[in-house]
Amino acid sequence: MRTLDGHIQTILPLSLTGTVVQTQGMTIAAAGFPSPVGSVAEIERDAASSNAGKLFAEVIGFKDDITILYPYSDITGVRRGNRIKLVKTLPWLNVGESLLGRIINAEGKAVDALPHPVLPDRIRFDNLPPSASSRPRINAILSTGIRAIDGMLTCGRGQRLGIFAGSGVGKSVTLGMIARYTDADVIVIGLIGERGRELNDFIERDLGAEGLKKSVVIVTTSDEPALMRVRAPMTAMAIAEYFRDQGKNVLVMMDSLTRFAMAQREIGLAAGEPPTTKGYPPSVFAMLPKLVERAGRSEKGTITAFFTVLVEGDDNNDIIGDTVRGLLDGHIWLSRKLSTRGHYPAIDPIESISRLMPDICSAEHLKAARAMRKLLGVYFDNEDLISIGAYRSGSNPEIDRAIKMKPLIDQFLQQNVSEMSPLNDTVKKITELIPG
Repeated sequence: MRTLDGHIQTILPLSLTGTVVQTQGMTIAAAGFPSPVGSVAEIERDAASSNAGKLFAEVIGFKDDITILYPYSDITGVRRGNRIKLVKTLPWLNVGESLLGRIINAEGKAVDALPHPVLPDRIRFDNLPPSASSRPRINAILSTGIRAIDGMLTCGRGQRLGIFAGSGVGKSVTLGMIARYTDADVIVIGLIGERGRELNDFIERDLGAEGLKKSVVIVTTSDEPALMRVRAPMTAMAIAEYFRDQGKNVLVMMDSLTRFAMAQREIGLAAGEPPTTKGYPPSVFAMLPKLVERAGRSEKGTITAFFTVLVEGDDNNDIIGDTVRGLLDGHIWLSRKLSTRGHYPAIDPIESISRLMPDICSAEHLKAARAMRKLLGVYFDNEDLISIGAYRSGSNPEIDRAIKMKPLIDQFLQQNVSEMSPLNDTVKKITELIPG
């Protein structure tokens, strides 16, 4: 859909140029370059530099008569007086069916050592979320293949859930299980600010060949500029919207939203924004809802989203975690205490919630899940007394039942990485285990 506007965008940029007047940190200041925020420019570099060649940068703000740009790569070789040329003002992304099974970067370019896919269509990175009045109600279940989620935290098609945890508690493994066992038509996976070695670990160990076939993986590593770490989640969401508009049920998994917020903090501070809450500038808290709200159900299809949030020191009231929790339709808490006990996936159903579960589950299933949650709550409230032998059997019928049922509940909630649990089997097991 190359409209007249799109054609004009390929012509007009050639007429606007400027010059480099200053660099500060990772930003470049340009004079005589009044291009709009979000536009992309090409900056000349010294031919004698080891990084000689084109350097692309994005306009992130203005200060007096100076335009501030944030580069897509290292600024080595840039000097005062280098020429700047506007390349484009609209952020387009090429898309197509051949993206499935491929690994791309934040700009949509293949990084899996295979030929670049043929992509006949194009969309914008920064689409607006669907209007609230146009969103149909969520009324169907998305199966994840994980008993602890499908049984206790049932997810709907178009729902947005957060996976909250500290480092090393099993977020990536949980995402890999969901990707392999979900009944979604298409999976879009955004690996944001990951360590370089973790890409192949996730693809080969967690996702697997079968999961990759119906997936598009967008990756930016921790050494890439902050602009790429902000762009990657938008690329992931734009690709998901493309498949959603074809009538498909799309699952987006993003790891992690915290690194997206930290990258935007770098850009915001570089653009001169004041640091507010815990050093995060206002733009971070403005961009989070814009990204999250792009997921959901539309009249054409659905985008179900799992966003991981890396919380500081396992504090579930961390500022980013607390903000994101208020934007989502539920959250899954991965407990380090359960992880150290060898309980996997380390999902704590007491601290987790799915706000849409009452709308999409049968009355029998919902009753069993609530009864199981209550039994776990009773057990954990009295765990210290039970573990030291201070509790006397027969003193309280609820505690007696919780002690009796705890091993069976643990058996239900624990699941091997290679084990898939179909939704019908999960519902049958939980309703038989706790008939209410």
